[in-house]
Amino acid sequence: MPKIGMEPLRRKALIDATISAIGERGSLDVTMSEIAGRAGVSSALAHHYFGAKDELLLATMRHILAELTIDMRRALLSAASPRDRVSAVVAVNFSDIQFRPETIAAWLAFYVEAQKSSTLRRLLRVYARRLHSNLMSGLTGILPRSEADRVAETTAALIDGLYIRRALKDGVPDAATAIRLVEDYLETKLGERHPQ
Repeated sequence: MPKIGMEPLRRKALIDATISAIGERGSLDVTMSEIAGRAGVSSALAHHYFGAKDELLLATMRHILAELTIDMRRALLSAASPRDRVSAVVAVNFSDIQFRPETIAAWLAFYVEAQKSSTLRRLLRVYARRLHSNLMSGLTGILPRSEADRVAETTAALIDGLYIRRALKDGVPDAATAIRLVEDYLETKLGERHPQ
């Protein structure tokens, strides 16, 4: 088994510590020394790996997006039908990794910060395009394209809205309930159109 070098492990520890610190604080108002302390490394080492805090925050957002992309690809590969693809997209967005409190808080903090940061705004646009595309990959096998586009937009808005409500600790308390709410909407829109 190949050994993983210390640098990737420390970088991952710093990213995990960033997610944890943002989750606890509920904002990006965390210091490099606070993050480094959580990761068990010195501030100097954190700066060595990432430079400024902004670079660490970008790396953290990229990491969250990469995890989501990997999980999504895996789920879509195992989907047997267009309807299964849509459900897979919904389920992955509310998976144990994606819907844990600190990840939800990080998403919300990044959305807020994207109002000021063009780089974060670009990353969030990438996420939005991927979500839409992944939903369309199933919906276009069930609905006419224009209707599929509207259902994808609404489904994406439901997913994002449930994240916001959860981050504010208002509304949906768990992933299973969130999935049920989105699936209920999809069933009303798709009805009997999808193959059994």
